[in-house]
Formats: sequence, C-alpha cells, structure tokens
Amino acid sequence: MKNIKRLVVKVGTSTLTYATGKTNLRRMMQLCAVLSDLHNAGMDVVLVTSGAIGVGVGRLGLEKKPQDIPGRQAAACVGQCELMFMYDKFFGEYGQNIGQLLVTKSDFEHKTRCENLLNAFEKLFAYGAIPVVNENDSVATEEIVYGDNDSLSAIVATLICADALVILSDIDGLFSADPQNDPDARLIPVVETITPELETLCGGAGTSRGTGGMVTKLHAAKIATEKGIPVVVMNGSVPQDLYRLLDGHQVGTLFKAKNA
Repeated sequence: MKNIKRLVVKVGTSTLTYATGKTNLRRMMQLCAVLSDLHNAGMDVVLVTSGAIGVGVGRLGLEKKPQDIPGRQAAACVGQCELMFMYDKFFGEYGQNIGQLLVTKSDFEHKTRCENLLNAFEKLFAYGAIPVVNENDSVATEEIVYGDNDSLSAIVATLICADALVILSDIDGLFSADPQNDPDARLIPVVETITPELETLCGGAGTSRGTGGMVTKLHAAKIATEKGIPVVVMNGSVPQDLYRLLDGHQVGTLFKAKNA
C-alpha cells in the first residue's frame, strides 16, 4: 500500500453516525483532516460517502430509517444537504475545495454519461479539488442499489484507475468467524483470492443505520481486485490509522489485486 498516488476512501453510515443516529462530528472532522493532509502531500483523493439517509433520519427526528422508498428518498434529500454542509465546513477548515458528485447505477452503464463522469473527476483533480461521491438516493428507484456504497466505491475506483481502495467500516476487517459470536474468531490480514467459501463466510447484513455488511465489502473487493486495484477493509473509528496503512503497516484486511 505504499507509493499510492490516487486513493479512493469509502466511509459508511455506521462510521459517520452514533447509535443515536446523530452525526459523529469528531470522527468526521478527523477524517477530513487526514484526507486533506494526504491531498496536501500530492495524492489524488476521492471520498465515497454514505450517510445521507442516516443523517436525514437524525435531522428529521425520526425514530428509525423509513422502510418505504419515498421515505428513504425524502430522508436522503434532507440528509444530503446536511452531509455536504459539514464536509464543506470541515474540508474548508483545512484549505480544501470539494466537489459533489451524486450518481446512480445508470450513470456507469451509459457510455456517454460514464465518459462525462470520468471527465468531471479528472478536471476536479486538475483543479486541486477533492471529489465527494454519493449515490443519488433522492432519485434512485431501488432501495439498495449499491449496498451502502461499498460497490459504488469499487466502481469509482476502477473508473478513475485508482491505485487503491480503502473501505472504512465499524469492523476491523475480515474474520475467520463472526467475532460477536465466536471468541476464537481471528482477523484475516491478507486475502490472496476471493473464493466461494469466503463469500459464504461473509453472509449477513449490516447495521440498522447502514445497509451494507461484510458481504457487500467482499463484493466491492471482488470488483476492484479483478481490475488490479488492491482493497483494504479496516475500522474507521480512528481515521489516523490511514497513515499507518499507507506507511506500509498491516491494518485491517488487505485483498490483493489479481495482478499483484
């Protein structure tokens, strides 16, 4: 993971919010500080963020995430405004400009739109801005298109030919068993190949605030590694651990790129 020039970092809803549903401002500020510092060091950084629905639920004072699609879309409309306001504030404190890209699955399936999206990324890099990407939940007609944006981050990484993808979550990485139920579960530091057995091991949903789980992270890793992009799944509770990772230390679980 050394000598990374272009990095995609994905952060999930459960990392950005407390169990109350309210935004974890300290963690969000720390993440923006670290990404700003990496950008200052000359790295192209893309942040793929979840959280619009979760933040909207907290902002609206709802007891739980709406179960119907219009309800989730409405929460996303409110939450996306709040989310980008906070990102703009925190990144701005470190002298960074950000650019919002709201995308849907069809944007990547349509050749011209996909080319336009890539051009937007490249121009943002040229201007020295940090792209902040989220699924356009307010117009998406599927409840879960990408699975808490894990797969979206992998698709973005392949589109812009990133050197690495890091997925920040509320788990330390991939374990040999469910660590919540098995005291003998051990962290798997490196995955050479994603096998059917591994996919079976990763079954299960995410938290009530997010929509992902290890299975969506494994799917994202499969997308990116097949295109030659290494993927790390790590705990996002301490964003400064990104420094350790990029300095070559073992953090979380590394899914090796197929050509590595």
